Amino acid sequence: MSGHSKWATIKRKKGKADAERGRMFTRLIKEITVAARSGGGDADANPRLRTAISTAKAANMPADNIKRAIKKGTGELPGTTYEEATYEGYGVGGVAVYLSVLTDNKNRTVSEIRHIFSKYNGNLGENGCVAWMFDKQGIINVEESVCDEETLMEIVLEAGASDMGKSGGVYEIIAAPEDLDGVRTALEGKSIPITSAEVTLVPQNTVKLTEKQAETMIRMYEALEEHDDVQNVFANFDIDDTIMEKLAG
Repeated sequence: MSGHSKWATIKRKKGKADAERGRMFTRLIKEITVAARSGGGDADANPRLRTAISTAKAANMPADNIKRAIKKGTGELPGTTYEEATYEGYGVGGVAVYLSVLTDNKNRTVSEIRHIFSKYNGNLGENGCVAWMFDKQGIINVEESVCDEETLMEIVLEAGASDMGKSGGVYEIIAAPEDLDGVRTALEGKSIPITSAEVTLVPQNTVKLTEKQAETMIRMYEALEEHDDVQNVFANFDIDDTIMEKLAG
């Protein structure tokens, strides 16, 4: 499990996810709106929208919120027009950082993102400077308590997953992006609850950080996550679990 995934898992276990629920809903609504705008409001014919809706349901977003977001995307209801963008750079210790963004003002967003990088001893770079360090993969997370490993492994491999591991009480199922939907559908068909399912970026290699570097990196990572326009933050840091637990506390 990558560093940013471990950090998310530890925070969830610490109960911090509740405090972030509103921010999570905002991001999901943006993603549903953009997915519906780019590929239409029919989830059966729009894989990106189908994934966004599934993630929203897993986060217990009310059905009415999902419907409104779709209608804003298709133009049936008025709404803000968001542009997609990516930003790349380096954090402390040379950690590669990749951001996906949905914004209604690129100039404002890039200025604020650059400020966050600088504040935590990082540098915002040119597009392409770190993207090559990551591989695009489909990742599904399932709580270890809901299913035994052997049964889950059989289901996901038969559905097209390429690998499965576990860390911190969570199974992490890996699939090619084009196979993600099939694996998720197979799990739903067996009534196995999914914590999250998304196409994500997985680092090819990681940068080990000292405790002092880790503290700075986590502060930067969280500042980026908390930015209203940032949808996802990917980074290739490697921090010992004991240090992560300490920082999360």
